[in-house]
Amino acid sequence: MKYLLTLYAAPGAEPAPGTPEFDAMMGEYMTLGSGIPGIATFLSGEGLQPVETATTLRKRAGKVETMDGPFAETREHLGGFYLIEAPDLDAALRFAELIPAARYGSVEVRPVMNY
Repeated sequence: MKYLLTLYAAPGAEPAPGTPEFDAMMGEYMTLGSGIPGIATFLSGEGLQPVETATTLRKRAGKVETMDGPFAETREHLGGFYLIEAPDLDAALRFAELIPAARYGSVEVRPVMNY
């Protein structure tokens, strides 16, 4: 089964770029890109540009509206994602607990619909 793991953290919660702690954290992210044999297969994943670069679009009654930034004001921002394949939710959660964002924010694990 496929799972989408979305990574959330408050701005400034993670180590600052250019520090040894940041480099170590990024190394952990890169390692996860290989997958975890016996737990989950990495399919795709990316980090996102800061929330200030987002544009939100809505279409209501045939009219398109756009606004700068995210639609919802939240303390934690979506920072990236992993798409994995795992045999079950327990395996997906074992993968998620290895993601550095779990230490600084949260990781939402959601099964992908199979149409």
